[in-house]
Amino acid sequence: MNVQVIERDGQPEYAVLPWAQYQALLQAAGRAPEVAVVAVDASKPALSQLSTLREAKGMSAEQLARNVGISPHYLGMIESGERQPDAAIRRALAWHLGVDGWEAQP
Repeated sequence: MNVQVIERDGQPEYAVLPWAQYQALLQAAGRAPEVAVVAVDASKPALSQLSTLREAKGMSAEQLARNVGISPHYLGMIESGERQPDAAIRRALAWHLGVDGWEAQP
């Protein structure tokens, strides 16, 4: 089974698995899906998902900030939505997190 575990504070919080495997688990449990399916382009996540993406990569705020060349405090302001980073910082964040699409956002 191909499962991605997302942790928060070192503890498992979410498990992500391929749709077919999820369906097989539901069928084995004798249950029908109870979720709505929403199409999401995972290659272009919203900047508001920055902290979730960072945590999913197992990076601390200090580590990501250091890699990007900004202070942890400024990264926290970006993650909370208090500040909008310029294009260079968006590119650096996207590169370090392995995502596309932030370069074109205002």
